[in-house]
Amino acid sequence: MKTPTRILFVGNSFTYYHNGLETHFSKLVASGHPKWDMHADRATQGGATLKILQGLSWVHEKIKTGRYDVVVLQEDIPELREHAMEPFFENARLFDREIRDAGGKTVLFMAWPYARLNWVTLEQIVEAHRAMSKELGAPVAPVGMALARSLKEQPAMAMLGKDHEHETIQGTYLAACVFYATLLGENPEGLKYSPADVTSEQAAFLQRIAWETVKEWQN
Repeated sequence: MKTPTRILFVGNSFTYYHNGLETHFSKLVASGHPKWDMHADRATQGGATLKILQGLSWVHEKIKTGRYDVVVLQEDIPELREHAMEPFFENARLFDREIRDAGGKTVLFMAWPYARLNWVTLEQIVEAHRAMSKELGAPVAPVGMALARSLKEQPAMAMLGKDHEHETIQGTYLAACVFYATLLGENPEGLKYSPADVTSEQAAFLQRIAWETVKEWQN
């Protein structure tokens, strides 16, 4: 995939938490490529699935007029009231067609399951994204897999906060590193940027987890 210069993140609070995933992604990019002119933006609404976002005219207007190289689609599969994957498939297809018509490329943001809505497993979320990736020819940023990998190696470092649903700042930083590896095709290990509440040791660990997860997904 050609390195993008204009990126739009479409999703819900998983995307806008901790001052926005695009903010931390942009700072990672700036720390690795200070001369690269990259712009990242978001179109988000709390609690929204892609089906809900599909009904918001301002989201479509942003996609159509923003001249984005990449539009990231973040579905919140546990929130699907149908307890089925079809709404994700249907609305990802609709958004993908619109993104392509606007001259952009779709990237899928794989999120995670959580206890409040426990009808779906991470394995099912993974398979749903694998199927959509194959159908649309769209890359996947495997954030949910990276969170699980981090917890397996360092269970004391929480990836989700007190509500057991939204990510901690460490979880957001890990997601940003996953997107760095996915969108740039580069290893984020060694990048200098990390948020104030993420220690240098945590940052190094999360950078490695992100890179290993993306390479495993792509292989």
